[in-house]
Order: sequence, then structure tokens, then C-alpha cells
Amino acid sequence: MSNPGNKINIFLVDDHTLFRNGLKGLLGLNDSFNVVGEAADGREFIAKLPDSGAEVVLMDIDMPGMNGLEATAKALEILPSLKVITLSMYGDEEYYFRMVEAGAKGFLLKNSEINEVTAAIETVADGGSWFSQELLQGLVGNMKAATHSEEPDEGLSARELEVLPLICQGMSNQEIADKLFISKRTVDKHRANILLKTGCKNTASLVVYAIKNSLVEI
Repeated sequence: MSNPGNKINIFLVDDHTLFRNGLKGLLGLNDSFNVVGEAADGREFIAKLPDSGAEVVLMDIDMPGMNGLEATAKALEILPSLKVITLSMYGDEEYYFRMVEAGAKGFLLKNSEINEVTAAIETVADGGSWFSQELLQGLVGNMKAATHSEEPDEGLSARELEVLPLICQGMSNQEIADKLFISKRTVDKHRANILLKTGCKNTASLVVYAIKNSLVEI
């Protein structure tokens, strides 16, 4: 599908028609976005994906038939460059880690303001990750309630522990370099080392890892 004016092509996957239509209407008001497809469940999404031209998917978790977790994993097998943002409700916490493992790059609460949805789409489309601050705070609370005494064996250096929370705040490598008065190349190396030592595949999984192991404060 064509992408006029280099708009971000978005696919909406949610089993609630009213919610989907409302979100489509709001996104349609933004000149940077182009809604190229809709689906009520994972199977319909997977069938439509190859010809859609989608770049970013807003994916519900809990759907009949094929849920968001399975749909995300299958979609990324078909189109590895696809960026998935999870649409979440309170109570979906059990799925967060699994969605990150499946390849999701962002998480939004369904009651988010449209400006946050817009920022999330633009950030993720540009290669970043996005976590709703409200969602993160709830996640931290749940994790603290279930804290384990085992310390993570990541062996991060003092500088890497300084860089990590800035990554989790969504700062780019250049922004981190400017803040710490070091070169971007040095930050690139620190980020790569942190991912390697923690065994995380991407920034989204690193954020979850850092929260889970009390390496950052939200």
C-alpha cells in the first residue's frame, strides 16, 4: 500500500469496534498518520498484514481466537521490521513480559490521552521504545510486592548503571552523551554492553529487566 507524504502506516487490532473506530478517527486528525488496516482479532490481522503496508501496529492483548501475544509473534515472523505497540488495560500485567519477549516495542494504557498515543507511535516508528508512565508505576508496585531476594548477576559497571536509567527514560544515545558529557560513540558501546550483559534483545526488554531487578526508580 502506498504511503503518501511519508506518513506512518498504522494497523489497528482490537475486538471492540467502538474503541477501534474512535482511535481511527483521532489518528486520522494527524497529518503524519495513515491507518492502513483494522482487525478484530489476531487471525484477521495476520491474514491482512502482508498486503497492508503497515509499519506500526496498535495491538490489543486480550482478544478471542488468536490473542495479541500470539499475533505479535506471528506478525514479526512475517514482517520483522514491524513495530508493535501493546494496548493494555489494568490487570494485564501477566502479559507484559511475554509481550516484550514476543517483540513488542511499546505499551499504552487504553485510557491514554491521544497526545501520548501520538508520541508513542512516533517514538516507536523512529526505532525507540515507549512505556506509559502510569503503567510503569503500576508495574513497579506489583514487582515490589513480589520482590525476590536474589540479586541480578549482570555485572554492570558504575558508568553502565548511570547510563541504564537514562535509557529507560527513553533518551537517545546522543541525549545521554550530552547529559553525561561523553561521546555518543561511548554511549553506543555502553548500551551494547548493557544489552549483552543483561541478555536483553532490545530497549523494551531492558526497561522491564531494569524494573524487575530494581536497577532503576520510576
